[in-house]
Amino acid sequence: MSPPLAGKLALVTGGGRGIGKAIALKLASQGADIIVNFFRHRETAEETAKDIEALGVKASVIRANVGNPAKIDEMFDIINRDFGRLDILINNAASGVGRPVMDVTVKAWDWTMDINAKAALLCAQRASKLMEGRGGKIISISSLGSSFVLPTYTVVGVSKAALEALTRYLAIELAPKNICVNTVAASAVETEALKFYIKEQLMPDTRQATPVGRMVIPEDIANVVAFLCSEEASMIRGQTVIVDGGTSIAPFVIPSKEKD
Repeated sequence: MSPPLAGKLALVTGGGRGIGKAIALKLASQGADIIVNFFRHRETAEETAKDIEALGVKASVIRANVGNPAKIDEMFDIINRDFGRLDILINNAASGVGRPVMDVTVKAWDWTMDINAKAALLCAQRASKLMEGRGGKIISISSLGSSFVLPTYTVVGVSKAALEALTRYLAIELAPKNICVNTVAASAVETEALKFYIKEQLMPDTRQATPVGRMVIPEDIANVVAFLCSEEASMIRGQTVIVDGGTSIAPFVIPSKEKD
């Protein structure tokens, strides 16, 4: 029996490390060939590509700053030239500036919105053309900061809220082309990016255990993304699936220890 994503081609933006890497490896384990997009960390992206190839599928690496529309076009021109198609787009690349709302500058606003929201629109527009006639999946990565107010998370939270709204519009417009569009929103995930934000005091230490007794890890996000990329999820459209171990519905619940 063939793997569920055998023969599929997936682009993962920011796919060289963290959540993006976990998603890339999960999709590869299910048979998809992977295009790893990166901007600053080539060595890390190439290492991820090697890990993907070790799973028996193909991997490519493309450098592009998705905050720059011209670079997005260049990336998709390469994909069109080399492959002529795309089956899965994962909008994972993200950035942000941690400041209280009254200290947000125009530069900080534009930088964060360009990468976290506008890039998803531009990538979806180009990807959908490569999916025409064959269908496809577009999954974006959001966070609970889109709905909950967190200190110094203003611009990132707003950009993620825009991303989730965009998901709904894309889902309806692309449904006739059999392109499924959804978002996965996570609580704090144990990654190097989270450690950086906490170290630089750009956000409070939110590495608390969930009601199930542990933090969310990148693989938890990857598992849900893989399901949304499967045919079994074809009737899930325009949704934001929350992966947080129950934190958002029970934020003050302290995990109880099992008795011996």
